[in-house]
Amino acid sequence: MKIITIVGARPQFIKAAPVSKVLRREHEEILIHTGQHYDENMSKVFFDELNIPRPDYNLEVGSGSHGKQTGEMLIKLEEIYMKEKPDLVLVYGDTNSTLAGALCASKLLIPVVHVEAGLRSFNMNMPEEQNRILTDHLSKILFVPTETAITNLQKEGITKGVYNVGDVMYDAVLNFTEIAKEKSSILKDLDLEGKRYILTTIHRAENTNDINRLKNIIEALNESGKTVVLPLHPRTKKYVESYGLSFSKNIKLIEPVGYLEMLSLENGSEKIVTDSGGVQKEAFFMKKPCITMRDETEWVETVENGWNRIVGTDKAKILDCINNFLPEQKQKSIFGHGKAAENILEVLDNYGTK
Repeated sequence: MKIITIVGARPQFIKAAPVSKVLRREHEEILIHTGQHYDENMSKVFFDELNIPRPDYNLEVGSGSHGKQTGEMLIKLEEIYMKEKPDLVLVYGDTNSTLAGALCASKLLIPVVHVEAGLRSFNMNMPEEQNRILTDHLSKILFVPTETAITNLQKEGITKGVYNVGDVMYDAVLNFTEIAKEKSSILKDLDLEGKRYILTTIHRAENTNDINRLKNIIEALNESGKTVVLPLHPRTKKYVESYGLSFSKNIKLIEPVGYLEMLSLENGSEKIVTDSGGVQKEAFFMKKPCITMRDETEWVETVENGWNRIVGTDKAKILDCINNFLPEQKQKSIFGHGKAAENILEVLDNYGTK
């Protein structure tokens, strides 16, 4: 089969790495990069490190409002779809790239495959929640990472074409953690080897675009007294400067890092404080206590398993968890066994013979 794969943002590059590798054993894959993440530290470095094939097309959409970004993608994708005439279009996750890829395919009656389907935060104010719900309802094949995702889809009347294959990000972590240990020198470069530190990421618009939420987060990190390593997302940097906020000496600010460096930082950390969905899971895979600065999470399993605490942007809660939170139970295997990409290939092979 000819399969078009859509990627556009850091988490999608990571998910595509194991899936593209197995797909290309049996099928023709056309890779389209929408350019949603275009900064070299947020894009090109991932293709280099993860050995992802170079995109056949780069739409170079860049930043912009949701409508402008999604609209430009639709226009450019339609032209490519009509030229390439794929059998399937495969999309990942919950970005504007995901929705545009799925919507364009659906309009042209091309079956949509959604990897990481069925996630729900139940917060419709999140653009990601809107994107994932719409994409699920447009999809012909839905690959889910957990049993919870199956239940979410069933509640919305989606029962056909649903497959629990496990989590492709778990595949990636298993594949690349050892490589990261060999190739990444970031712990040595930052003088972190053998030291206790907190790894933090902040990027969600709900936190960066609200001065009170961002102020609470930064004050909590400043007052923790812990060594905090913070790869500073371009949007976060812009708002920190705009609001006139500042970091204390215990915060080690660094540029956004590649995937191997991020794995090294996660693996060497004491705890992880984040508002990222992907980092929550990576923390779980690395067996690191995770403190999530959101009001809800799609990854409810990590909370139910006792390894993730949802604290919003309450300064007191963030500080308390940084100082005191330790999981009280062992982890359960809830994201599969690191064979999600192989499971996806098996389903698509069978689909192609029908």
